[in-house]
Amino acid sequence: MHIPTREEAYALLTEYNQNDRLIKHALSVEGVMRTIARKRGQDEEKWGVIGLAHDLDYERYPEEHCRQTERILRENDWPEDYIHAIVSHGWGICTDVEPEHEMEKVLFAIDELTGLITACVLVRPSKSLHDLAVKSVNKKWKDKSFAAGADRDIIQKGIDMLDMERAELIADVIEGMREVATELGLDGSLAAER
Repeated sequence: MHIPTREEAYALLTEYNQNDRLIKHALSVEGVMRTIARKRGQDEEKWGVIGLAHDLDYERYPEEHCRQTERILRENDWPEDYIHAIVSHGWGICTDVEPEHEMEKVLFAIDELTGLITACVLVRPSKSLHDLAVKSVNKKWKDKSFAAGADRDIIQKGIDMLDMERAELIADVIEGMREVATELGLDGSLAAER
């Protein structure tokens, strides 16, 4: 069975997505998946590759999100468990494939949360993940008009599936995103340019 590499996942991502924001979102999710896999003693490479490829079809096929990814990954001979994990992040939104395994539940929970955290960083004077605190994200969580596209109900559903505290998951997501802060442009360099 073919095990996809990070290079293969990145090549597919950039073949189907040119939008910088979507690519940075994929890098965010990859970073967080790797961090959480490491903390839980899981396969960091597998979790990272799945995180990187999760929105593969979003730019080209937004109306068929996840369904086109499933087709693309099958055509590229990806393993069924990778495909299932990726398709399950759209559960209740655009697919009926439920997250079953720990990795799938983590992907489901963090996908929208990375967007909320990115928005939290961009309104900070420092424009840096390195000084973002969990309490700042929790404060913005309550403001439904802030980053309204980050669906709190979906995030909470994922948190409940993982049986975690929201603050704990937010801390994990910040930690994972910090590891790729430079690639995301969320390391304070945006503030330095002003």
